[in-house]
Amino acid sequence: MGAAAPSLDLEKALLACARGEKEALNRIYTSEAARMLGVARRFLPRAEIAEEVVHDAFVRIWQKARDFDPARGSARTWIYTVLRNHALNTLRNERRVDPTEDFEAFGFVSEEEGPEAAVMRLSEASRLRRCLGGLEPMRRDVIVLAYTQGLTHGELAGRFGVPLGTMKSWIRRSLTALKDCMS
Repeated sequence: MGAAAPSLDLEKALLACARGEKEALNRIYTSEAARMLGVARRFLPRAEIAEEVVHDAFVRIWQKARDFDPARGSARTWIYTVLRNHALNTLRNERRVDPTEDFEAFGFVSEEEGPEAAVMRLSEASRLRRCLGGLEPMRRDVIVLAYTQGLTHGELAGRFGVPLGTMKSWIRRSLTALKDCMS
């Protein structure tokens, strides 16, 4: 009976989320976040991406809590399905979109070399150079620094003085724009 009580509590919390009770999401987070991170790490090799997937899963749980139907399954199953689906989509997208194919031409001299110099190292006819040129300068710099110096979302947010969520959005939109341009 010990396992049924936490599941029932999770169901109540999820139904409370559907009613817009923010504290309910906090209860779900407290109960499940560590386990969810472990599950995400099984799908995704990089810890920072697994952490982002868990964060995004909680956003989706909050937004889609109204879709949960206790008659169709347990709250825990629903929550982990949201996580699993998002992790698989992320994994698929990571494999499909690799705008680094054209980055071998960078040949950095030092880490202090800026993104402008890195872009200039690409040949004039390079599709990647043309597509990078179509991005706003600051967003282009973010992408180049992320891929050439391996800066994390947090490091980039600090360097550019913007919130972490804003940086994640910039990167996501910029990579989508590059993908569209290069396809």
